[in-house]
Amino acid sequence: MSAHAVSGRIDLPSVGWRAAQRAVAAAVEKAESLGIRVDAAVVDRCGNTLAFLHMPGAFLHSADLAVDKAYTAAGFGFPTAHWMQVFGDAEHLKVGLSARPRLVVLGGGLPVFDGDECIAGIGVSGGSEAQDDACARAALDALYAPAA
Repeated sequence: MSAHAVSGRIDLPSVGWRAAQRAVAAAVEKAESLGIRVDAAVVDRCGNTLAFLHMPGAFLHSADLAVDKAYTAAGFGFPTAHWMQVFGDAEHLKVGLSARPRLVVLGGGLPVFDGDECIAGIGVSGGSEAQDDACARAALDALYAPAA
């Protein structure tokens, strides 16, 4: 490979650490208003954790579930709550895909887009699916809000 082929710089849109911290803080604030304890995570397009917050008293497994919901949403570009629609009546998909490590088919994971490109994922775990979704939406709103 020639030096010319690799000399160009590639800039990929991403979520910065400050924005990721605002997002998980917004998720936790929403959880407090709902009277629940959650874990919240933001991951980049490759599944690397950018920000994470644990509320004391959140369920032990919520930490991994929050990160994996974010990972699933970032990897596939749609909310984790939509997986059952994707599976439909296809039992082989339900069995095969749901057995994949880190794939979470429960609500609470949302993709983050820059235009048409999925650049990150948000995951929240610790409440019901509806509560986790509400907290994840608060996080998403915080990401898209202008920085103060």
